[in-house]
Amino acid sequence: MSAAKKSYKRITTNSLTEMKQAGEKISMLTAYDYSMAKAVDAANIDVILVGDSASNVMSGHETTLPITLDQMLYHASAVVRAVKRALVVVDLPFGSYQSDPKEALRSSIRIMKEAGAHAIKIEGGVEIKDSMTRILNAGIPVMGHLGLTPQSIYKFGTYTVRAKEDAEAAKLLEDAKLLERLGCFALVLEKIPAGLAEQVAKAVTIPVIGIGAGNEVDGQVLVLHDMLGLTTEFSPRFLRRYMNLYDQMTNAIQQYVKDVKSSDFPNTDEQY
Repeated sequence: MSAAKKSYKRITTNSLTEMKQAGEKISMLTAYDYSMAKAVDAANIDVILVGDSASNVMSGHETTLPITLDQMLYHASAVVRAVKRALVVVDLPFGSYQSDPKEALRSSIRIMKEAGAHAIKIEGGVEIKDSMTRILNAGIPVMGHLGLTPQSIYKFGTYTVRAKEDAEAAKLLEDAKLLERLGCFALVLEKIPAGLAEQVAKAVTIPVIGIGAGNEVDGQVLVLHDMLGLTTEFSPRFLRRYMNLYDQMTNAIQQYVKDVKSSDFPNTDEQY
C-alpha cells in the first residue's frame, strides 16, 4: 500500500516525510484554543500550528511581535489537550530565540515540557543558525520558516511578496538547503513567487508547506480565523474563505438578543 493511501492514527514528523515521498499533500491550519483545536483535529488535519498569529487574531495586536512565551504556552497547552491525531507545532515568539542560542533552547524546552508540543517553529535562515543548531542538538523537532517572516516586519517595512529579486531568491534557496542540513523536519515558505517555491520544494527532501507560495509545494497552511471568515480585514490573494463565520455569528447573536428582549427565550421547554 502506498504512503499516499496510508491511514495515520497519529501524525508524526516521519508521517510528513512519507507524505512528501508519496506525493500526498499536507494540510495545516492554525488553532489557539481547546474548542477550535478539537474541531480542526476531528476534521483530519495533518498539522496544527499554534501560531504567533494569536497575537493578531486572539489579542488584536497589529503584529505578531507583542505575544510572549508565557502566552504561547497558554495557547499551546490548550491545543495539545484537544488533539488526538494532528502533529502540533508551536511558534517560538519574537525575542525568545534570535539573540542567544541558550535562550532559544530554554524557550524550546518550555514549549515541549510545559505545553506538551510535538515540535517548534522558528523564522529565519543563516542568521539564526546557532540557535537552530542548539535546539536541534537537544533532540527537539524544528520546522523552519522562510520568505515573508512576520517577526521581521519592521525590518522589511512591508508585507509584500518576498524574494522577487535574484539575490534574495538565491539566499532563500541556500537558507532552505541549510535548514535541511541542520536537521529541520519541514519548512514553511510564506508569500514568495510560486516558481521559486517549486524550486525549493524540489531542491530539498524535507516537506515544504506554503502560504501564498503556489501549488507546487508539499502542503498548504492558512490561519484558521481567516479561512473561516471570522476575521474580515485581511484579504490577501492567497486566502480562500471557506465560510463567512463572522456574519453567521453576528446574525445568531442578534437573534438571541431579540429573543431575550421579547421574552421568547427561554420558552416553556427550556426551563425547569
